[in-house]
Amino acid sequence: MPQFCASQVLNLRVPNGPLPIEHYLRQPHRLVQAITDPRCVDQLEEGLYRLSLRPLQFLGISMQPTTDLRVWGLTDGTLCLEAVDCQVYGPAYLDYLNQSFSMGLSGRLTPQPQDPYTALVGQADLQVQLELPAPLNLMPSAMVQTAGGRLLGSILATIKHRLERQLVEDYQAWAHQQGDGPNPVDHRRPRGQVV
Repeated sequence: MPQFCASQVLNLRVPNGPLPIEHYLRQPHRLVQAITDPRCVDQLEEGLYRLSLRPLQFLGISMQPTTDLRVWGLTDGTLCLEAVDCQVYGPAYLDYLNQSFSMGLSGRLTPQPQDPYTALVGQADLQVQLELPAPLNLMPSAMVQTAGGRLLGSILATIKHRLERQLVEDYQAWAHQQGDGPNPVDHRRPRGQVV
C-alpha cells in the first residue's frame, strides 16, 4: 500500500506585544483556528478538535479528509499537536477509502523569546497511507509517490502560510485587547524571564 510523507519547518519572528506570546499559546483553540478555517473546526472536548479539511484531488480521486486533532502545551511553552483519528469521504463508489486510508499528523511549535521579537520554531510531519483502486494501482510507483508528496507538501505549505498570517494577527489583537485590561502590568513577564 503506497505511503506518502511530507514535512514543513517554521521559523517565524513575531514582534513582542504587551503580553508574551507564551501566554497566548496556552490557549490551544487559537492555534487550531489559525491553521484552518474556523468554520471547519468543532471542539469535541478540552484540547481535542475535529477538522474538516478542504476537498482534495489526488490522481483523479476526489476526497475530503476529516481528522481529530489533539493539541496540548508543555511546561517550556511548546505547543504540540497530533492527529488521533481520521475519516475520509468520497464518492459512493469509493467506499473502500475509509478502510484503506490512514493519516498521521504531528507538529511542535516552540517560542524562543528574544528582543524585540519572539521566534516561533516548529515542524510538522504528515503521512498518508492509501490503497489505490484499479487502474491507478498500475501506475509507476515513482509517479504515484511524486504526486502524493506534492499533494501533502501543498497541504502543509497552506497550513504554514495561514499560521504565518493568522497567528501573528490574532496574537497581536489578543495581546492589545488583554493589555487594555484593568491592570496589564501584573501579567507581564519580567525582562529575561522565560515562562
